[in-house]
Amino acid sequence: MKVPALFAAFALLASATAATAQDSKLGFKENDTVATVLTRQVGQSVELRLRNGEKMGGKVVKVGNGLVHLNQLTSQEFFEAAVALDSIAAVVVRAK
Repeated sequence: MKVPALFAAFALLASATAATAQDSKLGFKENDTVATVLTRQVGQSVELRLRNGEKMGGKVVKVGNGLVHLNQLTSQEFFEAAVALDSIAAVVVRAK
């Protein structure tokens, strides 16, 4: 009886893991660029890891050809920023 219960628990864990990967807030696709990832995050808060090692967080307002517009910056809520897309090394989104 313990083997079927263990198998059922493993199957449940595997299906939950697969569902979590499909429900990713990042929504990663094979052909993504920094711009396409940020475009899907418009209206959402993100943290950008810049190539120079700095971090910048805020809400994505709009993504242009070479810049992303952020407002409500983390720890600087009354400021806005335009960040060059080619200076971004990673886009971090809150998953839960």
